[in-house]
Amino acid sequence: MMRMMIVMMRMMMMIIMMMMMRMMKMMMMLMMMIMRMMKMMMMMLMRMMMMIMMMIMIMMTMMMMMMIMMMMMLMMMMRMMMMMMMRMMLMRMMMRMMRLIMTTIMKMMMMILKMMMIGMMMRMMLMVMMMMRLMLMMMVMMMMMMMMMIMMMMLMMIMMMIMMMMMMMMLMMLMMIMMMRMMMIVMIMMMMKMMMMMKLMMMIMMMLKMMLMMMMMMRRIMMLMVVMMMMMMM
Repeated sequence: MMRMMIVMMRMMMMIIMMMMMRMMKMMMMLMMMIMRMMKMMMMMLMRMMMMIMMMIMIMMTMMMMMMIMMMMMLMMMMRMMMMMMMRMMLMRMMMRMMRLIMTTIMKMMMMILKMMMIGMMMRMMLMVMMMMRLMLMMMVMMMMMMMMMIMMMMLMMIMMMIMMMMMMMMLMMLMMIMMMRMMMIVMIMMMMKMMMMMKLMMMIMMMLKMMLMMMMMMRRIMMLMVVMMMMMMM
């Protein structure tokens, strides 16, 4: 009986030892898993942070560009306004000139009429003078016209510039949208990675379950041992 007991005890001890060993192994595995997981998580976080930072930077630069563009546009507008004012002034001047020319022509007509009435040399002289004056005025008018033309050209140029600016703005917007899309893709990728993490978590859960099982087993063994002891006591 005693020998039997001893044999039984030895067997039990062996079993317990084995169990313990297995438990240890499991624990080690678990630890390793957790470590790896941590590392991965850290990496992920870092990458995410970097991405976000990049995004912010890009956005900032874009905004700055936009601002500059707007400013430039404003400047252009101002200049255009100035041009308009100038043109108005020119118009006024032209009007004045026209009036003058008209009056001169009228005067000349009157002179011709008078000449018809009284054939006089003096009148002729006056007439020539008038002619001269008219010529001068015409020349000034021509100059004005030229100025106007130039102004128009300038205006056209400015308009073109503004158009270009608008185009640029559009392009910028497009770029922004593209960037956003890229970011979205990256985010999706990140999500995928997260999913992987989830899988890992599942694995860990499994491990834990195993451990629990082990514990249960241990308890059973303990119970057995107690029973054995009792038997021995008897």
